[in-house]
Amino acid sequence: RIFVNRSLALEKIKCFGFDMDYTLAMYKSPDYEELAFSLLLEHLVAIGYPPEILAYKYDPTFPTRSVCGGCPSDGRGSERPPHPLTAVWCRGLVFDALYGNLLKVDSHGNLLVCAHGFRFLKGAEILHYYPNKFIQRDDMKRFHILNTLFNLTEAHLYACLVDFFTNCSRYVNCDTGYKHGNLFMSFRSMFQDVREAMDHVHLSGCLKEKTLENLEKYVVKDPRVPLLLSRMKEVGKVFLATNSDYTYTDAIMSYLFDFSNEDEADVPQRPWRSYFDLIVVDTRKPLFFAEGTVLRQVDTDTGKLRIGTYTGPLQHCTVYSGGSSDVVCDLLGVKGKDILYMGDHIFGDILKSKKRQGWRTFLVVPELARELQVWTEKSELFEELRSLDLFLAELYQHLDSGSSECPDISSIKRRIQKVTHEMDMCYGKMGSLFRCGSRQTLFANQLMRYADLYAASFINFLYYPFSYLFRAPPVLVCSPQPLLVTHCA
Repeated sequence: RIFVNRSLALEKIKCFGFDMDYTLAMYKSPDYEELAFSLLLEHLVAIGYPPEILAYKYDPTFPTRSVCGGCPSDGRGSERPPHPLTAVWCRGLVFDALYGNLLKVDSHGNLLVCAHGFRFLKGAEILHYYPNKFIQRDDMKRFHILNTLFNLTEAHLYACLVDFFTNCSRYVNCDTGYKHGNLFMSFRSMFQDVREAMDHVHLSGCLKEKTLENLEKYVVKDPRVPLLLSRMKEVGKVFLATNSDYTYTDAIMSYLFDFSNEDEADVPQRPWRSYFDLIVVDTRKPLFFAEGTVLRQVDTDTGKLRIGTYTGPLQHCTVYSGGSSDVVCDLLGVKGKDILYMGDHIFGDILKSKKRQGWRTFLVVPELARELQVWTEKSELFEELRSLDLFLAELYQHLDSGSSECPDISSIKRRIQKVTHEMDMCYGKMGSLFRCGSRQTLFANQLMRYADLYAASFINFLYYPFSYLFRAPPVLVCSPQPLLVTHCA
């Protein structure tokens, strides 16, 4: 299924663009996250963090046991075994660099969930940090949005570090960090250390090297990828724009398109570069969608860049480095509205390409598979919540501003809270990626604003003709929004 926010006629699309990481190349979870997490811990220890943190493991389902003793709490003071498919963290969380909390907020900045380490805060504890249960998202120095799939390991690492220092007897807990003798480590400095570790792991090449050592373990290989791209190339142009360097891109793409020893391939074996009209590496998105960088040509034999700015016409199977979205349009001879660009990064891929260039956009949301599974399995909860909302409205149906009657809605409110909590727990400790009860999350709001289409995988295009009209049903401004955007083609 492909979901629709804004109507799009596929027959008007002249060019299909792709990101590579988590779009064309899907990484196997949790193996890939476990690898990244272990490298992050090793780097933190190398710069002076206590070696005891190496005992933490990446666990997408439930907090690990504290390495300083004791068990993590589920927020109510008791242990509870996880559902095998639920996850603790989700994309779209916000890290508060002042208090060290991981927050789930709605599109306006209202708090939905608050976690300190692996402890989920309730009532008075939340009010201690956030008296208005509201954050100023514009304060970018304090609040940092974790929007990408790469951020899942980062979110788990913040929780592990807060859990460690909170429970370690060598450190004194403070509202904004930890004291150890004459030393004070703030949550802000912890955030900076983790961000530096993230940059090191991704930019130094250590994560890429480990990934390439065992591609079968870390990268999903799907024989439908070359089939879909070959069909797209028959009806339009296809390009790749990735932040990765050429050496890594070539290794990943060669693996994805190599079915020479298998019987699964639906198209004849050919070099991966032949599937694209234009290949651009080192794009440095989101800068790519603004002024960009110098466009250079890549020597595919050595992987090195050729000296000077490339100013010639588009050459088939040639690989370029840098450039900008304007350069892509010029080389391919298309306008912004002619392009449908597919990526997983709601800021770097979707928001910037939409706002600055007017490209049509497709957001890859792998979590949708789980969201839809819960939606199907727990449909009775969604129906009950809808019924409670209708019943609540009926209590006030015959009252107006002159009425002195005050209906007792306390029992309905308690039931709504109970059903909402039960719904959220079906998705994981942080709840749904899209909703908290009837409220939209920040991630869902951004998705609806900037992604024309979205699905769990771009492979879903395989099941639609290229003459298809993805149509979003008209919605009145005053009409209630569904719990999940279900405008499906």
